[in-house]
Amino acid sequence: MMRKCVLAFLMACVLGAGSGLLAQLTEADQAEYEKWEEFLKTAEVIGQEQLTGALAVTNPWVLTLEKDGVQRKALWKDVLGDRIKGFKETWKGEIAAYRLSRALGVHMVPATVERRYQGARGSCQLWFDAWNNMEAIIKKDLRPPGIKALYNARNLCLQRAFDNLIYNVDRHQRNYLIMEDWRMILIDHSRSFSATKRARTDLIYDEKNRESSKFIMETLPRAFVDALRALTAESIREIVGEYLDDDEIAATLSRRDAIIAWLDKRIAELGEAKVLY
Repeated sequence: MMRKCVLAFLMACVLGAGSGLLAQLTEADQAEYEKWEEFLKTAEVIGQEQLTGALAVTNPWVLTLEKDGVQRKALWKDVLGDRIKGFKETWKGEIAAYRLSRALGVHMVPATVERRYQGARGSCQLWFDAWNNMEAIIKKDLRPPGIKALYNARNLCLQRAFDNLIYNVDRHQRNYLIMEDWRMILIDHSRSFSATKRARTDLIYDEKNRESSKFIMETLPRAFVDALRALTAESIREIVGEYLDDDEIAATLSRRDAIIAWLDKRIAELGEAKVLY
C-alpha cells in the first residue's frame, strides 16, 4: 500500500507538470503493468531456450509463458554477484530499474518481477519484439521522420539521465529496442546500481567522460526533473523494496544530487527554456 502511495505521488509530479513525455511503453501498456506483473509471476512455462555466447554473457533464459489462453515470452536471469568482464551483475537491478522507470514516469523498461525458475530466484521481464535495435538503426542509417526526430532526440536525453541515475555502465547499442513508430524501450540493467566511491559521484553521460562527452542530458522533461528532486531514501525504498540495499539507495541519491547540480548549472548558463520542457 505504501509503495502505491509513493508511486501515486511521483506520478502526480510527472503528470501535474505537463511533461510532454512521449510514452515509450504505450498508455495501454502502462494501464496493464499489474496485469503483466501477475502474468509473469504465475503463468505456466511451456517453452524455454537458454541464450549463450558473446551476446548473452549472463546466460539468461527466454521463457514462453501461457495463462488463460494468453502466450508471451519473457527473459529470466538469475546472475547475482558474479563478475563478468570486470562487472558485478545482479538480477535484482532489473527489477529496481523497472520500478524506478515506472515511478519516475520514464516508462521505458518493460514489466519485470521476481520469479523462481528451476529452483532459483531471478528476474523475469516481459519480452518485446522490436522493429530494430540501435545497432541495426546505425548500420542501416535509418532516421526518424518528421516530428519523431525531435521525440527521438528527447528520448535519448531521457535515457541518458535515467542511466546516470541508476549508473548503468552497460548501455550498448543492442540494449536499445526501437519500435516501428520510433518508441524506445530499454533492456538489460543487471550491471546497474553500483555503490562504489566512483559510482556515487560519476555521471556516465556528461562532458567529463571522454567516451560519452558528446552524449549529454541536453534537454529533459520538467516533470521528470521535479520527480527526481522529490526522491528521498524512504521513497526509493518504497519503490524498489528489497531489491536495493541501503548502500545502493544512498549511492542512487548521491547520483541524483549530481544530476540536479549538473542541470542547475546548465540552466544558469543557458536559461531554463533551453534545458527543460
